[in-house]
Amino acid sequence: MGRILMVSKPIAPPWNDSSKNLVRDLAGHLERHEAVTLCRRGDPALASRHCERIYPAGSGAFAPALRDNAIVLARLLAGRRHDLWHFFFAPNPRSSKACELAARVRGAPTVQTVCSAPAEGSDPNELLFADRTVVLSEHTEQRLLAAGVPPESLRRIPPCSQPLSPLSPETRSEMRGALGIGDSTPMLVYPGDLEFSRGAARCLETLAALGDRSDVTLVMACRAKTAAARAAEAQLRELAGRLGLGPRVRWVGETDRIHDLIGCADVVLLPSETLFAKMDLPMVLIEAMFLARPALVLEGTPAAELAEQGGARAVEHRADALTAAVVELLDGPDARTRLGLRAREVAIERYHPDAMAGAYEALYDELLV
Repeated sequence: MGRILMVSKPIAPPWNDSSKNLVRDLAGHLERHEAVTLCRRGDPALASRHCERIYPAGSGAFAPALRDNAIVLARLLAGRRHDLWHFFFAPNPRSSKACELAARVRGAPTVQTVCSAPAEGSDPNELLFADRTVVLSEHTEQRLLAAGVPPESLRRIPPCSQPLSPLSPETRSEMRGALGIGDSTPMLVYPGDLEFSRGAARCLETLAALGDRSDVTLVMACRAKTAAARAAEAQLRELAGRLGLGPRVRWVGETDRIHDLIGCADVVLLPSETLFAKMDLPMVLIEAMFLARPALVLEGTPAAELAEQGGARAVEHRADALTAAVVELLDGPDARTRLGLRAREVAIERYHPDAMAGAYEALYDELLV
């Protein structure tokens, strides 16, 4: 058994950040190795039996403060070494160099999980430092290989979601009622990015393109994490007004009932051409799969990997292709059911925490021989 130090943001609620959810689920499902997570002072050990409370209360924002980064570096240089260090963050040159230096000084074997793909135009070789680099999708794996990253240093391990069960009719009806949406009203949900892609705008334009389908409601479940995202939301609201969508769009923002919201959707939409700053295989889509909800993504994106397995449907980037796919699913309850049930089968087989933990434990075994 190895003792694995999981270097990440504080592992504590709220569970609205894919990277720390990944750490929580991995730490809680290891069998042959023991996880040590990083927490805030005063927090219980939620993700594993062992945690180091190095962060001050109030830490844990989406973008870690310089203070938090300094605390982590000091802990790596001076704290207990442990058998292996496993890093979880979106690569950036400064943090990568600091972690590489600390590992070299302490002689610790290292794993680096690339929770979000590097920005386009960046050189991955300047961002990766560990003995093994884990990517979440084939899309990022191929990109790193094309950049010259040694294939023997790469592993592809898909992320997971905590298993979810499809909503009961009662919960579905109650959630829709809370949104002011009738049980029989066709409902689309966009749970994606506001800032970096045109996914949200595509959804609004698709709703407008449905023409006389005025009964269709689009729910925008988007978390505005930054000032730029808030400005983008304001522009999207203006676009909805210009398109005459009015009450057909519900702007719910961040919600602690995201699973119920997704679970009562007829179709989940994530037509984003880039998933920058999100997981390659967005956790919200994997959650939709467990909930047996049909989802639409764009071809050529990391999320299209889900469609190759039958867990979603990928459409061309043309606006009319997305509109046609939405109409087909809204008008075909049997097609929605088949796609949703297949998505759930794929989620249970490939994206269960046990499957992810088993793959990581095999990697730990390889480095700890």
